[in-house]
Amino acid sequence: MNNSPYFRKPTSIQVIMFKVLVALLPAVAAYVWLLGAGILVNVALASITALAGEAAMLKVRGRPITPFLSDGSALVTAWLIALTFPPLSPWWLTVAGTLFAVVVVKQLYGGLGQNPFNPAMAAFAVMIVAFPALMSQWPSVGHPLDFSAQLKLILGGLRELDAITGATPLDALRTGLRESGHPVTITSVMNGNPAFGMAGGKGWELIVLGYLLGGLWLWQQKVITWHIPLAFLAVLGAIAGIFHLASPEHFASPLFHLASGGAMLGAFFILTDPISSATTPRGKLVFAAGAALLTWIIRSFGAYPDGVAFSVLLMNILVPLIDMYTQPPIFGHKEGGQKQ
Repeated sequence: MNNSPYFRKPTSIQVIMFKVLVALLPAVAAYVWLLGAGILVNVALASITALAGEAAMLKVRGRPITPFLSDGSALVTAWLIALTFPPLSPWWLTVAGTLFAVVVVKQLYGGLGQNPFNPAMAAFAVMIVAFPALMSQWPSVGHPLDFSAQLKLILGGLRELDAITGATPLDALRTGLRESGHPVTITSVMNGNPAFGMAGGKGWELIVLGYLLGGLWLWQQKVITWHIPLAFLAVLGAIAGIFHLASPEHFASPLFHLASGGAMLGAFFILTDPISSATTPRGKLVFAAGAALLTWIIRSFGAYPDGVAFSVLLMNILVPLIDMYTQPPIFGHKEGGQKQ
């Protein structure tokens, strides 16, 4: 018969990272179903690059390679990069972004546990600033290519991709509302535009559902807590709802914001990064609420269609301050630090 006290066995990093990869599988499957297997090529390219780059940096730093390479963190970063980059990106764009994430953002700061910024979002931000045209080449749902054609595009560049690509829903809405010469509204922009579906992008709702299912499974497995996903989605929906009610012709609905871009991926897989996000319960709520506010502001008034990556990086800067001011009181002490 077991006797108390009972100690909970700590979950290893490998197990956590493996569960994150498993949770991403529904979204990967949705990508393949809607857009073809080309996304798998970029996942493989990013994975190989991340492992090779991490091994090289560990060797340069004189650190043991096998323990750090086997923790799975490099693969999680690689998969997130592949899923946030256009699925038919040229191979060098994926490789360059992955190397930047692993070498500069992660290893130069000391490796896992030391990086202040989310590596995948830093890679996305740098690549979209440096190569905005390439990072905007998203294939349109309903115009699938066979795998061999997709492979040629990825390995040979984007010379023939214009015919099967289009603007994302967020980009199409931002561009449409800023057209000059005649008054436009959200309804006039969306009507007849094949980029828009019932909630977000046409067909992309299935990918968003994949992220949601995977994220809820991570919460059920206690890999993440409820604080960040709920706060981010609730605040983003609330802000969008307020402005949509005030001016529905100029501000998109809450459902559109939640079902478009990287909102669902950010809520469950990006903002919940245990290294670069807040760690206290109240801090997680503040961190996610701030990211949601910045995401809506950038989407509505900024130069880039989706603001998730930039909002995450901006809030990463504030994490030390947020954690400092949201520390729970020490047991036996009041809020002000006095003993009870």
